[in-house]
Amino acid sequence: MLLVTFLVLVFLFSLATRRLERTVVTGPMLFAVAGALVVLAVPSARAGKAGSHAFLHGAEIALCLLLFTDASRTDLRLLKSIRRLPTRLLSIGLLLSILLGALAAKLLLPALSWAEAGILGAILAPTDAGLGQVIVTSQRVPKRIREALSVEAGLNDGLAVPFFLFFIALARPGAAGDASLWPFLLEQLGYGVAIGAGIGLVGGKLLALAHRREWAAASAAKLGAVTLPLLAMLASDATGASMFIAAFVAGLAVQIPYRQAGSHAVEFAEEWGQLLSAAVFFLFGTIFLGAFDQLTVAMAAYAALSLTAVRMAPVALALMGTRTSRPTVLFMGWFGPRGLASIVLGLVFLEHEARLPGERTITLAVVATVFLSILAHGATAMPGISLYGKAIRALPPTAPEREGDVG
Repeated sequence: MLLVTFLVLVFLFSLATRRLERTVVTGPMLFAVAGALVVLAVPSARAGKAGSHAFLHGAEIALCLLLFTDASRTDLRLLKSIRRLPTRLLSIGLLLSILLGALAAKLLLPALSWAEAGILGAILAPTDAGLGQVIVTSQRVPKRIREALSVEAGLNDGLAVPFFLFFIALARPGAAGDASLWPFLLEQLGYGVAIGAGIGLVGGKLLALAHRREWAAASAAKLGAVTLPLLAMLASDATGASMFIAAFVAGLAVQIPYRQAGSHAVEFAEEWGQLLSAAVFFLFGTIFLGAFDQLTVAMAAYAALSLTAVRMAPVALALMGTRTSRPTVLFMGWFGPRGLASIVLGLVFLEHEARLPGERTITLAVVATVFLSILAHGATAMPGISLYGKAIRALPPTAPEREGDVG
C-alpha cells in the first residue's frame, strides 16, 4: 500500500514540478504530508518492524550519497580562511548551534541528562540543502550568500557526526568511568576517516587514470564515482566504523586526485538521490502521525526554539565582523532547515539501542522539529526571497552583498 502510493505520488509530482515551483509547496513538504495523510486514512498502512528497518537502510544510503556528493563538489579553497563565510558558519556557527541546542533541551526538557541533551543538539545541528533548494538556486539571493548556505548545508552534517557519536558514547550507563568509551570513539571516527580516505584516494586515482587514458566511456564515469560511498558504507559496516564519516571523508579525498568526481556524483544524485530523499520524507510523514499524539507542549516549544534562537543566534555571532547587513543576518539565520540528516541521525540513534531514559523524548523532539521545519521553511521560502531581494536592492553599492563578496 505504502509503496504503491509513494510511486503514484512520485509520478504525479514529476508531472507538476514546474507548476509547484511557483507555489510555497516544496517536494519534502508534499511527500511528508502525503505520508501522514495515507496513515491517517488507512492506519493499517503504517510500516511494521521490517519496513522500519528497510526505511533506516534506505535513509542511510541516501545520507551517505548526499555526504559524499556534497563533500566531493566542495571547493576546499573556500574553507582556508576564517574570514570566509562558510568557514565561520561551519566552525563558530555549528559549535554554538550544538551547544545552544543542548542548553535549550535542558531548559525545556529537564528530564534529559546533559549527554542526552547533547545528542539532541547534535542531531538537529545540520541543515538541509534539499529543503532550502529554492534559496540556494534563486538569482535574487546574492551569489556569496547562496554559496555560503550551500557549502554550510553540504558539510555541516558530516561535521556534526563526531559530536553525535561522542555524546552517544558518553550517555551510555557508566560511560564516565568506562574504559571502552575512547576505543569506541576511535573505532567510529578513526576507522571511518581511514576507510574514507583510503577509498577516496585510491578510487580517485583509478578514475583519473581511466579518464586520462580514455579507458572508460563518459557515461560510466558517474557510475564509478557513486560506487565509492557505497564501498565506504560496506567497509564501515564490517569494521564497526561510522559509515557517515567514511562517506564524507571519501568525498573530500576523491577530489584530490580526480577533481571531476564531484560533477559525476552530482549527476547521479540528481537522478536517484532525489528519489531516495523523497522516500525518506514520505515515510517520515508516516512516523510523524504515529508520534503526534505523544508530543507535549515542551517538545513543540523546543522545536520552535531550535528553528529560531538556537539557529539564529549562532549565525549572528558567526557573522560578526563581516559587515553584513541585518537583513542578511536574519535571512541566513532563518533559512537553516532541518531535514534528511536529522532524520537519519535520529534513526541511527535508535538503532544504537543504548536504552537511555530520555530516548523517547529525544525521538519525539526530533520528529517535531523536522516536521515543523518542513512546513515553516517551505512556506516562507518564496516570500522570504522576495523580501530579502528588496532589502538587498536598498543597500548601498559598497555593501558586501552588493559587492559580491562577504567576509
